[in-house]
Amino acid sequence: MGVPFEALIPYGIIIAMFGVTGAGLTAAKYFGNEGKKARWNKDLWDRQSAWPTACNACNVSPCLPSRGPGN
Repeated sequence: MGVPFEALIPYGIIIAMFGVTGAGLTAAKYFGNEGKKARWNKDLWDRQSAWPTACNACNVSPCLPSRGPGN
């Protein structure tokens, strides 16, 4: 015995809403990033130029960790 197609309509709507939500989030990221693709990882420049929050609060510049011997 088959399943009436009316029983599958809610599942179709749910799947469609996942697609609409994904497309909306992608568009929001795209336009929020001035038309460039969203980045998934920070590169070396972003990692070295990011200051810890404690340094911004107290304006202390030696908050950067040392790189070890032979900087």
